[in-house]
Amino acid sequence: MTAQNSAARAAFPARISIVTLGVSDLERSARFYEDLGWKRSSASSPEIVWFRTADSALGLFPSEELAADAGVPATGEPSFRGVTLAVNLESPALVDAALRTAVEAGAVVVKPPVPTSWGGYSGYFEDPDGHLWELAHNPFFPFTEAGSLDLP
Repeated sequence: MTAQNSAARAAFPARISIVTLGVSDLERSARFYEDLGWKRSSASSPEIVWFRTADSALGLFPSEELAADAGVPATGEPSFRGVTLAVNLESPALVDAALRTAVEAGAVVVKPPVPTSWGGYSGYFEDPDGHLWELAHNPFFPFTEAGSLDLP
């Protein structure tokens, strides 16, 4: 490893600290995630809502303001963005239970959970703004004591 590579790695750690979702109705989306059982952080404000997750934070921010903050045009109604968010769970039964909770909170099932070709169990839902979430059980990805994935 060169000194330049070492410096680059130190300057850009391999972690995701925050995922911010652009939403059309901040309070509706906040209620959806609260109905999943997630706790709104006291760091939230009328402009942005924060939720603490096992390893990071989820932010909800009005879509047009998020686009303006990033310096990109707001595109209107979202379509598939080439990105999914995932929650891995310890068993297929927990995937099914999590999906029931999401549906009760207002999620739309996109793909019911099914056994996968790679030996797991997975399905997808959309949140109120069309963000795709995967619920999965991957028997090859163990969890740490803190509930984080322990990838080899």
